[in-house]
This record gives sequence, structure tokens and C-alpha cells, in this order.
Amino acid sequence: MLGIYLIGLREGLEAALIVSIICSYVVKIGRRDVLPRMVGGIIAAVVLALGVGALLFFGAQTLTFEAQEALGGGLSIVAVGFVTWMIFWMTRKGRHLSSEIRSDVDRSLLGGGWSVALLAFLTVGREGVETSLFIWSAAQGAARNWLTIAAALGGILTAVLIGVLISKGLVRINLSRFFTITGGFLILVAAGVLSYGVHDLQEAGVLPGLQPYAYDISALVAPGNVVGAVLIGTLLKGIVNFSVQATWFEIGAWVLYVGVVGTAFVRSVRGRPVPTPASTATAPAAAALSTAGPAGSARSTAGPAATAPGVH
Repeated sequence: MLGIYLIGLREGLEAALIVSIICSYVVKIGRRDVLPRMVGGIIAAVVLALGVGALLFFGAQTLTFEAQEALGGGLSIVAVGFVTWMIFWMTRKGRHLSSEIRSDVDRSLLGGGWSVALLAFLTVGREGVETSLFIWSAAQGAARNWLTIAAALGGILTAVLIGVLISKGLVRINLSRFFTITGGFLILVAAGVLSYGVHDLQEAGVLPGLQPYAYDISALVAPGNVVGAVLIGTLLKGIVNFSVQATWFEIGAWVLYVGVVGTAFVRSVRGRPVPTPASTATAPAAAALSTAGPAGSARSTAGPAATAPGVH
């Protein structure tokens, strides 16, 4: 369940940071009138994400076994594509996120403010739908129960709390390091989701090679083997979606994904500029969290006093 919790935390924190940037910016430029519309867009996005999640969790149960496996396998691959794009997008755009969002808000305000509501809806809705899809896909390797939903909601609520604390200057967090560490971990989670999606497609008859298994260690997680059940059945399966029975197709998909995506991720992190004191002050949330001076103008984010209270 830790993997599902982390998915909710990672995606939720991205959405929380973006919303904080938008709110801070529209307040700073004196456009509080658009905040109610923006809140409406956020609420609509949350309802959309919850609807997609409910449809995935409960709607698929009315399908035949083959249809469920085909749907689960196909959506798992789509979810892996979404989360892979998200990992690299945040790695590439994270340091300039604030300036890009402020530019989007400036363009949106030209339409009377309703475009800001649309921007908030699309931002939160995208993250919410991706979260619902990826959590549902990751949960296919475990029992689909209320514990899965609780883990996801726990991650999202934690992300909202962290976002609020950052915006209030009550907590300091190195966002670049956070997204790097969670990005590496999510690659392992996504690899497990991909391999399980391949297994679903094999059970649906879409892909061959369901038998024989490359390995079968299900005996190690039998009810009488407490150590195996805890180490493999709970920890490995709950964290990285480890399968006790795997086909050669599953292993090949896992190895190929980790090898290709993991290598590209390491290269992208190593190629990222090392933060300097001046550049750290313009981290994603820093520019958005700068405060306005007595005359209503924003303080510069380049000087020593402009370092955001919640980011370093």
C-alpha cells in the first residue's frame, strides 16, 4: 500500500503546488475576484476525478472475466505512459514551473477570469484523472478494497497538508530532491504496474505466453509461512507490485522498462543544473510565494529576502 500512498502524495503535491502558485499570483496582482471561479473549477475537477475512480473501481466488476482482464491490462499500460510522462515533465519543467503558470494565468485573465477557472479545472483534473487511473492500475496486483482507497486518500490529504504548510511558510522542503527521489521510486512502481498489465493481457488472450511461468514462489507466501508472507506478500507486493508468479513476458516488460526509463531518468537528473543560492530563490514555489510590498508591488525573488519560506 506504500506505493499507492506515494502515488497519491506525489500527484497530489504537484496539484497542490500549482494551485498555490495560481492563488498566490492572482492575489498578488489584485484579482481576488477570480478566486471563487477558480475554486469552482477545482471542485469540478475533484468531482471528475472521483467519478473516474468510482467508474474504474466499481464499473469493471460488471464485465466478463476476459473483458476485465483486457480492460485492466490496457489501462495499466496507459497509466504507465501517463506516470512516465509526469516523472520526466516534472524533472524537466520543475524549476521553471512558477513562471510558466504565471504566464498562463496572465493569458487567462484576458478573458474576464473564467479562463482561470478552466486552467484550475484542467490542471487539477489532469492530475486527478491520472491519479485515479494509476492507482486503479496499481491496485490490480492487490485486493481492491477500502484499504487501497484509504492509502490513496491518505497520500492526497498529506499532499494537501504539505502544500498548505509550504504556502504558509511553516515547513521547508527541497522540492527538487523530493521529486527526484519519488520519481525514481515511481519508476519501480510503474514497472510493476506494466508487468501486471502484461499479465492481464495474457489472461485475456490478447498476448501469448501465459504458461509456463518463469518462476513461481507462491509457496513462500502460504499462510503458514509468516516471514515470506510479510516480506514478499506484504512489503514487496504492496510497495512495488511484485508478483509471486511471473511469465517471461512480464519479466521482459519489467526489465525493459526499468532499463530504458531508469537510464533516461538518471541521465536527466545528472544533466540538470546544480542549484545555486540565486537559482534556489526562484524554485517552483518560490516566485509564487513572494509577498507584496507596501505599495502593492511584489518583492524581487533574486535578493536574499526573497527566498520562499517553505522551499530551499
